Amino acid sequence: MPIRYDIVHTTTYRYHSPVTFGEHRVVFRPRDSHDLRVLATDLEVSPSASIRMIQDPYSNSVALVQPLDKADELSFTCSFTIEHAHTNNLELPLSPAAEIYPFAYSLADRLDLEHYLRPHYDDSDGKLTAWARQFLSKQGPTYTRQMLVRMNETIREHFRYASRDEEGTQSPLETLKLGSGSCRDFALLMMEAARHLGIATRFVSGYLYDPALDADDPRDEPGSALHRPDWLDPDAPLVAPADAPVPTVGAGATHAWMQAYLPGAGWVPFDPTNNLLGGTQLIRVAVARDPNQAAPVSGSWFGEADAYAGMDVSVQVHRIRP
Repeated sequence: MPIRYDIVHTTTYRYHSPVTFGEHRVVFRPRDSHDLRVLATDLEVSPSASIRMIQDPYSNSVALVQPLDKADELSFTCSFTIEHAHTNNLELPLSPAAEIYPFAYSLADRLDLEHYLRPHYDDSDGKLTAWARQFLSKQGPTYTRQMLVRMNETIREHFRYASRDEEGTQSPLETLKLGSGSCRDFALLMMEAARHLGIATRFVSGYLYDPALDADDPRDEPGSALHRPDWLDPDAPLVAPADAPVPTVGAGATHAWMQAYLPGAGWVPFDPTNNLLGGTQLIRVAVARDPNQAAPVSGSWFGEADAYAGMDVSVQVHRIRP
């Protein structure tokens, strides 16, 4: 049965003195699909602003906001209600030709996936490629989905999560060197690693539901993390325990994960920050080939060089009980 959520996302920029604002790009409206339906949306801006809605090249909904007055604070409050059905990953069969790695995309798919297949970051020393290739089976065939599941799980288990409010994303090599990063850093690491293996991937921004932060729903929500069952055996089915609680990090702010395009299953979600593989906790807002194309809020201001005082971001995701 679909789950309904109320979500409020507030971003506030503060300045030491009034400044003039240029146009801002706000990406907040979830992407409608068979697994996610938007029931209501609202965007409030202070100071007052003109707002127009467009679709970007990826068909993401984008609000172009032009504040009309000078101010020492600029605030965006995005609120919406959605209905989210379970997003499959492990249950979806792949095309027979794609079950075992390496596989080849059809010519038609390669034409459409070109920008998602090509790595975007430097790996001149081959360090990222070597890291990615450790997930290939050393004995017997490499099963495509199991390879990606192992990569997803390894990032969660062996890298340290570090929340970071600053704009921008670490390069994959920086994340490997540091052994830590934010959700967008982990998503980019897995994206680029998979691209070096010839798998098309894209970046996803959105929100993460954590029952522990929901005063109306303190119970653990069943999820779809994989808890090292028999999937290490290539003959065992990929099944996650339906009643397993999923501890999460990264909630309370915007979240990021990735999708891989697997023939037969389509765009399949992987959240390496939490080892999530679909479910109902990941609420998709925007997709792009690179993280800098899916920033929740971006724009410009004009004033004294030292006027900027900081920013605050708050995301509240509440489950609506029947």
